[in-house]
Amino acid sequence: MGQALSEEQPTHRSKEELLQDLAVRFKEKCFTSLEFYSLKDVFKTLADHQGDVSYLKEDTIARYLEVPDILGASPVLFQIISYIGAFPFLAEAPVIIELPHLVMVVVIMTERYKRVLARGSTDRTKLLFKSMAVYDRKASVTSPTSPTAKNDGAGGSALGFDVDQPGQEEDDEYADDDLVLTAFELLDIGDAVKQGSIPEVHGAIIPTDNFRKLVMLLLLVAPLGEQDSLSHYSNRVTGDELDQLRASAESLVSSFVDAEASPGIRYHDFRRLIPAIAPNLFTGFNNLFGHFLFSKNLDFTKHKRDETKQKDEPAKLAQPLVLNNGEILNGHLLAQISTFLPASDLFHRVRLLYSGNESGFSIGSFESKVFNWAAPTLLLVSGSRLGDRPEGGQEANFAESLPPKRFQNGSKGDRVTFGVYVREPWKHTHKTCFGDSETVLFQLEPVQDVFRASTINTDYVTFTKAPANQPCMAFGCPHPKPTKSSRTAGTFSLGAVSLLLDDSFEFGVFNHDYSSRGGAFQTSEVRKSNFQDRFQIEKLEVWGCGGDKEAAAQAARWAWEEREAEARRKINLGSSSKEQDRALLEMAGLISSNRSGGSMG
Repeated sequence: MGQALSEEQPTHRSKEELLQDLAVRFKEKCFTSLEFYSLKDVFKTLADHQGDVSYLKEDTIARYLEVPDILGASPVLFQIISYIGAFPFLAEAPVIIELPHLVMVVVIMTERYKRVLARGSTDRTKLLFKSMAVYDRKASVTSPTSPTAKNDGAGGSALGFDVDQPGQEEDDEYADDDLVLTAFELLDIGDAVKQGSIPEVHGAIIPTDNFRKLVMLLLLVAPLGEQDSLSHYSNRVTGDELDQLRASAESLVSSFVDAEASPGIRYHDFRRLIPAIAPNLFTGFNNLFGHFLFSKNLDFTKHKRDETKQKDEPAKLAQPLVLNNGEILNGHLLAQISTFLPASDLFHRVRLLYSGNESGFSIGSFESKVFNWAAPTLLLVSGSRLGDRPEGGQEANFAESLPPKRFQNGSKGDRVTFGVYVREPWKHTHKTCFGDSETVLFQLEPVQDVFRASTINTDYVTFTKAPANQPCMAFGCPHPKPTKSSRTAGTFSLGAVSLLLDDSFEFGVFNHDYSSRGGAFQTSEVRKSNFQDRFQIEKLEVWGCGGDKEAAAQAARWAWEEREAEARRKINLGSSSKEQDRALLEMAGLISSNRSGGSMG
């Protein structure tokens, strides 16, 4: 098949002609003239040739997109490309990447197809699964869930995660592909399914190791701007940074599959979990593949005489995603958070407001740093799991303040990291909680899980201080009753899905009662079971999502409150004489003549 994009539509068209027809339609609706000219120029510059066929190779694409070799993601990425390049005739995959195929890849990977194929606009996730999947009956055998199942010859062991439970693959849903069918409707093909669908194959899985490599790449490209070079983030794939990237990727992968017991991810779990815990996971592909629409040969801002000089200069590094890394938050963790929260609030937009190890672990120090921030905030708390039996007085006191523990730990590992995204400014909650339906409770380590706000109740955020209320900070818990009337003032009530930190920020507990109908936050899609994690807090941070404007507004508010407090400290009785004011206070019995405090008795 040649490179030309012919607009002729013969009565009986071959698949090659239909592909070119669709490429022409995409060209007209999805690209500007300059973008398509750039795409052709990039292809021409990169292409290898064999006879009259021009095509792109795996290593060529990897070099152009600047995919780091150390990630090992290039083969996985090329598998995706050579599959999606066959669109809409997916049965022909993998294909050699010629120009019409590259058009398909760029249109789909940048989501520009939404301009043409409206009915299939949400279907890229299914297509991406197919592009990564392998079909191996033996590899996809699920582990049995009962000890007796081992005698059946299947092997394996029982697991706690819902994704590890055996289930019947939904073949009908997997076979249907609105994106493909819409493309065929656009081409007026009657026998769409016969021409374009892949055969129904049982046991389709994404190999765990392939998915891990891809997730590392996706976290790396998450903050990528439209014309940013991936090489500008080279410092994120070396030394400790690379270890942190692997850790973030592993937490996300662990939400989909237990790598020790299952070889890969099934479509049923992939389709169910992506929108629940990582709806933005593939967003980084948009700008990564958008690089094909910016030919370096068309960059008129450069002078040829500067090219040699630029080649000799070291690669420019991008601005840090987090200006000053905290003890918990770093660029990779921020990229992990961006898989389920809006990136516009995160990259280059967060600043540390409070750190427990710097400002002190107390509600008072928290208030002095976080209150009056008039933009969204991220609270992150990290620590070590507590044993079933309390050790020491403080730990025992915390255990006594909670209902008896009923549930097992939520996941493997000794460390846990939880977080909350709060859009409203922080405030004291005297009787009712604050927060809105955009509040998000989440876990980042050792698995990624997201608990979005529900409408069952509005117990989103609690911030109480003594003596009016039992002091604590909680998310998803019922507001504590006033201490004067409560008979159980020393016991907290945990919500169905909730996170609670004691007033000294020494201990915390995350509760997940899946058997209940839920509460302020929805139950987990990853772990459909009851679990509870009690932990000792080691790190606690709050990050403000905003820039200099928000910081200036907070400073101005603090200054105003300080002036008001100072004014209240100065007693003004309407007299210009301090001696007259003092005499009135002595007569009222508020102070005595020896300048000590008076009695109100």
